[in-house]
Amino acid sequence: MAGQADQLNTPGSGRGLLDVYGDRFLLKLLVRKEIKVRYRGSVLGLLWSYVKPLVQFLIYYVALGIFLNLQRGTPNYAIYLFAGIVLVNFFTESLSNATRSIVDNRDLIRKIYLPRELFPVATVWVSAAHFFPQLVVLVGACLLVGWTPTVFQLLAIILVFLMVAVLATGLGLLFGAMNVYFRDSENIVDMIVMVVTWASPVLYVWSMVERVMGPWFWVYQLNPMTVAVEVFHWSFWEPTLNTDQAVAQAIPPDLFGLWLPVAMIITLGILFLGQLTFRRLAVHFAQEL
Repeated sequence: MAGQADQLNTPGSGRGLLDVYGDRFLLKLLVRKEIKVRYRGSVLGLLWSYVKPLVQFLIYYVALGIFLNLQRGTPNYAIYLFAGIVLVNFFTESLSNATRSIVDNRDLIRKIYLPRELFPVATVWVSAAHFFPQLVVLVGACLLVGWTPTVFQLLAIILVFLMVAVLATGLGLLFGAMNVYFRDSENIVDMIVMVVTWASPVLYVWSMVERVMGPWFWVYQLNPMTVAVEVFHWSFWEPTLNTDQAVAQAIPPDLFGLWLPVAMIITLGILFLGQLTFRRLAVHFAQEL
């Protein structure tokens, strides 16, 4: 009996995200459940992964590319625009759903104990399942206009995707835990989602921001999503360009020597803060829900 007592854990305690890896089977079940619930009664199902970003792309392209004529100074503006949209959509969808994940699964949390981190992590995986079909469309469009990436550009795509997934997980843990106690957290996240598309060079080129901000351009570069979108443009858009001048303007200075490492450090810091906050607040989730 003494040996069994030594193996008992304090309710609500655990190893955080390490427990998610140990409970991979539960994670798969939650991902399947999220997808089934989201598309229950839907005619198109996962095809919405194509429809929503396509409509969003068309609206931005017509409004900005044609009406405001941004395509004149940006070769292959359609590729530039869509490359940014698919990455930002992955982040915003992951963050929004992770913020609501604990509250939305209140019935399950009140009944049994399982690593609470499973819920926000599962929503990021679901968002990844929506991201990959869009990525296939992006790759196909790039190939049509002569996309010839290097090995480093392909590796950069994987690295940036992982960085954005970690960033969304960290913020999802932070706001998901806070949302249990303060439902205003959802409104804060809604504002972040609204701002992030414009706070990153998705609809415009980074040089426009540099001209306006001048020596304060480094503040703009501190946003990890800004750096992530710039790397995505370097990986997808830059190989489709023909003129040396356009290639030279594709990415800002010191993107890989300075800003990408800084973005990764900030992302890991946010993940640490999110996990720390989540673990401290998760003990009383069941009571608060």
